[in-house]
Amino acid sequence: MILTKQYRCIHSASCQCTKGHLSEDVIFLVFQHLKWNPKLIAALSCVCKWFDDLAKRVLWKEFCRTRAPKMMLDLQSGGSHSVDGNWRALGKLLIYCSGCSKDGLFNSIHIPGHFVYRTRFSRTSGKSFLLPQCRTDVLYVSDPCEHLDQGEEGDVGFFRGVFKSFAMSKVRKMLIKRNAQFHPSEVCPYCKAKLWSMLQAKMIPQSASCRLGAYEDCIEYHVCLNGHMLGICTLLPLSDSEEAASESEG
Repeated sequence: MILTKQYRCIHSASCQCTKGHLSEDVIFLVFQHLKWNPKLIAALSCVCKWFDDLAKRVLWKEFCRTRAPKMMLDLQSGGSHSVDGNWRALGKLLIYCSGCSKDGLFNSIHIPGHFVYRTRFSRTSGKSFLLPQCRTDVLYVSDPCEHLDQGEEGDVGFFRGVFKSFAMSKVRKMLIKRNAQFHPSEVCPYCKAKLWSMLQAKMIPQSASCRLGAYEDCIEYHVCLNGHMLGICTLLPLSDSEEAASESEG
């Protein structure tokens, strides 16, 4: 795909590349050859506002489409919907486990965030994180990123996900109907939007812990205004989690 549409240059006044830079077409082809390497896209974004804008509009979009083509096709289906938030936020969600800080969102121990090589996101698994009356919503959820032997916390798992067309979802309507409050200080690590607690709204079904292989009373997740989800759980020992999974399937 060759870009033809021209965009207004938004270089900063002090930018050294205002005298001339590669065209969008050339940059597109270079990063296509580099297989949309996310680290290089992030590095390019730091050069100036023009490159940052190009990365947000084009490069992160192509990265997402390459990384999870079926998922992106589904998220973009249904009319004019593109992606809630922006492509850079979604790209980060695909490859970054946010971890947690001791006095942060989950008020837990400190586990630093980190990039992950590959994560599977499942629309089928997403149904397990929704109350029965909300299961017509589309939610993609990752497998838990395991952080084992975390002292008194045991084996900790982090999971993340994204809703399709969250603004029109039943989950959002229910959160508003229940007068759910935003977190007073923490924001989404992917798009910086405000967060609702699904635990405080009493909207976490038992099926979520079964799907994760986690203790039922040790699971919590939040959803931001753009439909990004992030959560934490305490994982069951392997033998126990297998039994929980079989009960869920039965």
